[in-house]
Amino acid sequence: MRGGSPCRERKRPRTRDVRWDRGGTRPFVIGGSATPAVKALLITNVVVFLFQILSQNLAQVRIERIFGLVPYDVVHHLFLWQLATYMFLHGGFWHVAFNMLALWMFGTELEGLWGTRKFLRFYFITGIGAGIMSTLVTPNNYTVTIGASGAIYGLLAAYGLLFPDRIILLYFVLPIRAKYLVLILGLITFWSSISATGGGVAHVAHLGGMIFGWLYLRGPRWPRWGNPVGNAYQRWKRKRLRKKFQVYYSKTRGEDEEERR
Repeated sequence: MRGGSPCRERKRPRTRDVRWDRGGTRPFVIGGSATPAVKALLITNVVVFLFQILSQNLAQVRIERIFGLVPYDVVHHLFLWQLATYMFLHGGFWHVAFNMLALWMFGTELEGLWGTRKFLRFYFITGIGAGIMSTLVTPNNYTVTIGASGAIYGLLAAYGLLFPDRIILLYFVLPIRAKYLVLILGLITFWSSISATGGGVAHVAHLGGMIFGWLYLRGPRWPRWGNPVGNAYQRWKRKRLRKKFQVYYSKTRGEDEEERR
């Protein structure tokens, strides 16, 4: 110390004193800028919903019968596209509004964690998986199922697995941890799927989305067989390059020997 106030040595925090933010008890923040895939899905769903309204009111055409999920048509008429297209149709303003709100709330953080490609893969696997489960459970059902709820429930399941202690404001008022919210919704959906009649198909889709989401994140890891066509092409390409190198090597080696002579 040379005059003036004594210099205080800063105490460096030890490693065990540092608290890492793992999405534990940090309050859930609603909002944030939408990530690319979430933004594209939001726009697509809203545009398709507006097209539904216009086609029904102006042309008296209900596209839900062709592009909505009808298990009987998928099984007996092979309308396989319905397993994917039903996710972009909705039954009303509040239906699409709540689904898009959940997509924005949970999807933005998941895409930021995974990246766009993995997020889209998970979204469509859970959505299509929900449609497959509905079709398998009720293959002769004529009820039309529409909405992105299957994929949304898959996102909710993923959020509960990855951020189990994150606080979520249920109905913007009641604080609840993500793992408990997922457990409660899963039990309600399961009970509704086995007790409901007629409209129970939608509950089966919700349950299917959660099951496929859990299997994707926590299920068994299947061996990667790869692409046989792509693998064969790569082997042929390597073999061709090897032959070219051998020809080039023998040619240059012969020229070197001639120069030495």
